[in-house]
Amino acid sequence: MNAYGPPPPAAAPRGLDVGASEPTPLLRLVQVELRKAVDTLASFWLVAAIAILIIIVEGGLLLIVLIEGSESSAGDYAFFASYITAVVLPVLAIMLVTSEWTQRTAMVTFSLEPRRSRVLLAKYLTGIVLTLVAVVTAVVIGLACALICQVVQSEQTSFDLGGAFLGGFLVTQVLAMSLGFAIACLLLNTPASIVVFVAYRVIPVSVFAVLAANFETFADIRPWIDFEFAQGPLYDLSLSGIEWGHLLTSGALWLGIPLTLGVLRILRAEVK
Repeated sequence: MNAYGPPPPAAAPRGLDVGASEPTPLLRLVQVELRKAVDTLASFWLVAAIAILIIIVEGGLLLIVLIEGSESSAGDYAFFASYITAVVLPVLAIMLVTSEWTQRTAMVTFSLEPRRSRVLLAKYLTGIVLTLVAVVTAVVIGLACALICQVVQSEQTSFDLGGAFLGGFLVTQVLAMSLGFAIACLLLNTPASIVVFVAYRVIPVSVFAVLAANFETFADIRPWIDFEFAQGPLYDLSLSGIEWGHLLTSGALWLGIPLTLGVLRILRAEVK
């Protein structure tokens, strides 16, 4: 034996598998994804645009209400804000997914956390957190507008929001975000995902509405295949048993299938 040779490798502590790696805590992954959501210039201004657009729309609605002296409630302002968040939040979810591939950072991300399913889960949870923030922002601005109306025309103003409305508001926003997330997983390209998302939400609804108006048989089928139409009762959580069936069936068709295919693609895709 050579006295000057390299020392023997140290024995691993008992019970420790040196070939295994500890998974990154999910909370830490979510924190990283939240930072990514506002770290770049594009994502920062997209998040800022949500608040700015809500303020502009709510301010315009408040001005109209005050000029005409019409009745209003905090729920009305929040309802109008939902139209904005239902469009902008899915775009934010799209960027959460596609930025890894369009900016070629997926290799770094999946090297630090090889379990792609955990990374995807963290991105989706980040989308839910941002959705909660957007909903809270819309509600706070709605209450502020109602407070202004209360000062000017107290008899015409109500602060009623209702737990059913808040719950429905949140669920519909999460579904909209999830749809953008699913399309992004399927396409992995930001411009294409945004274009397809807009077409995905506009074209089927228009086609189904025309068919339902002209064919009575299709009007009976429409709730089972039109996801946007089936979400109508969600806004006040007043779904009956059959309406839950409409929502789940159409949701599986328009959200479940794309999301499943998209997740499978990311789990199996070659990272470049």
